Amino acid sequence: MKDIITLLLWLCCPICLQAQQVARFTVKAGNYPCKNLPVSCAFDTLVNSDQVEMFEIKGKERITTPFQIEPGKIWFTMTGNTQPRQTRVFELRERQYPVRVLVDLVRAFDTTGVLTISEKGKARLQYHTIGVDSIYHRSGFIHPLWAPNGQVLTNIQPKDHLHHYGIWNPFTHTSFKGKEIDFWNMRKKEGRVDFVSFVSRNTGQVFGGFKALQQHMAGQVKAMDELLDVKVYYSGSDTSRYTWDYTSTLNCATVDGIMLLQHRYGGGFGLRATADWKAGNTTLLTDAGTTRNNTDSTRARWVKVTGNTGTGRSGMLILCAPDNFDAPQPLRVWDEKAEHGELMLNYSPTKMKEWDLHYGRQYRQRYRVVVFNNDLSVAESEAAWQAFAHPPKVTCVLLHGKQ
Repeated sequence: MKDIITLLLWLCCPICLQAQQVARFTVKAGNYPCKNLPVSCAFDTLVNSDQVEMFEIKGKERITTPFQIEPGKIWFTMTGNTQPRQTRVFELRERQYPVRVLVDLVRAFDTTGVLTISEKGKARLQYHTIGVDSIYHRSGFIHPLWAPNGQVLTNIQPKDHLHHYGIWNPFTHTSFKGKEIDFWNMRKKEGRVDFVSFVSRNTGQVFGGFKALQQHMAGQVKAMDELLDVKVYYSGSDTSRYTWDYTSTLNCATVDGIMLLQHRYGGGFGLRATADWKAGNTTLLTDAGTTRNNTDSTRARWVKVTGNTGTGRSGMLILCAPDNFDAPQPLRVWDEKAEHGELMLNYSPTKMKEWDLHYGRQYRQRYRVVVFNNDLSVAESEAAWQAFAHPPKVTCVLLHGKQ
């Protein structure tokens, strides 16, 4: 009889079972609104994610909240709209009833030479682990990047620039062991970037992604190791946009170090946009108010590009973190007269000054990309940058001391 009563209580009101609380998370938003924002904080408590669940606490309501645990950190999504300076409270509780079958909302899966990240069955981006050309050989790039409406937003190896690879980040002008090395223009046969291995691949309720080890090769000598961390976040009920992060961490491979010399192109975040985007159907705007024809060699916290194609209007907002080298970083942008009107842009950390990298130190560059249908307003773009640059403050309190 007791078992039947417990079952009835679970069916009618799972919270009535008073599951034991593990931790409470208090989130204080910044000065700008945000929507479906992923947040994280340090979390070393030993829990099995199948044995706990998260709720947002709103008065007497307990609203199920997606969460995800990775080593040393917990992630969860502040679903819906969060107002400026709003405080939201979440709790992690032990399950007191049979675990439900959870389907990963964002997945990363391999096929030969390609890792695809999808959200609820819709492909978002692909990462390539095998080079696609014998001369202009490199791996470790992203293409395609898809808009929510299915439009492909990137291009690789256009005939005019065979060394352009969707989204990628090699440095053009460097000094290594007393020689100038170009890791971008591979026809010189001086340098290239190679995928080595995956450190991790993740699927879950908050994000899907990977960490990949890449190496920057000067001939047969490794000059730099790079850890590329890509996360695509669950967008909730909003089918018109999604967000993903691109984080590159560089380490010198030898005690010689490496000097990343000043050059208009190099490192950071490079984009060769789809050939469907021409001068007549594409717009560019930065937080400084500059457009495609006057942005080159200016600095920007964010840059937004949109284009019209047969499937409608779509685009991407690229956010540059304030702790990146020489932020707000300068941009290299092709204007409307360049290369048949097609678009290439590069957040170039070395466009204005050289960057000296030393052995034994890590150098991190962070970018967030909001991919959207139609367009984003200036206010939405600025709010997205603020949420990235100054994320909500998360405070965690353990409630019964599980360590």
